[in-house]
Amino acid sequence: MIDRRRLESGGLILFLGLITAALLLVVWTFVGALLWSLLAAILFQSLFRWLLARWPGHRNRAAAATLLIILVAVIIPALAIGGMVIDQSAGVYAKVQSGQIDFARYFQQVHDALPQWVQHPLDRAGLGSFDTAQARIAEGLRNSFRGIASQALSIGRNAAAFLLAFGVGLYVTYFLLRDGERLAPAIRDALPLERDVADRLLDRFVSVVRATIKGSVVVALVQGALGAITFWIVGLPAALLWGLLMALAALLPAIGPALVWGPVAVYLLATGAVWQGVVVIVSGVAVIGLADNILRPILVGRDTGIPDWLVLVTTLGGIEVAGLSGIVVGPLVAALFIAGWQILTEQRERQRVSLPTG
Repeated sequence: MIDRRRLESGGLILFLGLITAALLLVVWTFVGALLWSLLAAILFQSLFRWLLARWPGHRNRAAAATLLIILVAVIIPALAIGGMVIDQSAGVYAKVQSGQIDFARYFQQVHDALPQWVQHPLDRAGLGSFDTAQARIAEGLRNSFRGIASQALSIGRNAAAFLLAFGVGLYVTYFLLRDGERLAPAIRDALPLERDVADRLLDRFVSVVRATIKGSVVVALVQGALGAITFWIVGLPAALLWGLLMALAALLPAIGPALVWGPVAVYLLATGAVWQGVVVIVSGVAVIGLADNILRPILVGRDTGIPDWLVLVTTLGGIEVAGLSGIVVGPLVAALFIAGWQILTEQRERQRVSLPTG
């Protein structure tokens, strides 16, 4: 005989799965804006509570003031800097296309300036002319600049869609700030998980979001800014663009901004720009490099518990899947994966201990 209650429960779960998938399909166009709204609400929740403590009972005013601070202090400067970076990228790409910038020639200059004891092993390995490396690296750089320029053109062509997504993101952020304290318990209670498990997963979600943004994104932006200032001091063109590349490299553990400033310093020294190369090296080691060690302990209260190698892999994979949002999505998925398996292991261990012995 069919268990009616089990059938009805299964039907409800099936309905919830289908309607959730349908909802995701409907809002998919704005999923990036919704994600960053959620991240902003989590990150600036403490600011909202601080304002609410000064305006008791005025949640609307506190949420609006928080949103205004986000807009003025974060979004507008980011858009302005992004516009300048796009302009510099377009200029560099145009020079690459016209031949004014020739990466192959730069690589050959570095090779020719290397000591003989370095050149000979490279020559014996067939890398004396760097033909293959030049072609690949130059093509990679061209593709990078081409991609940035195409993204700029895409934003220009789809300005209406961009502004719509931007407006939706701000609108949702306001309500998440205002109602976040009530939404979080409601989501926790609705999850088909034990109360303790749901609490731990939500706590892990919030801690990883804060650690990733404050401990990775903010530190990377600071390192990128310091790199841009350094390159501006030594007179390198497109300093903001180089700073952006260093900020992106700083997001990757075990790689860091040295991936950018290191080769630039080598090129400067190899081409006779000695003091410029020395300044880049000193700044890279003593300023840019130490920024991570100084700022991360201050900005991050607790460790995410994710191995560096997994952060690297999931960050790269997240960027491949979700674009810029993958910087947070990748490590977040990794953290929830680890937390879920840890909880399952602990539950099985408790069950094993509680079982009566023979």
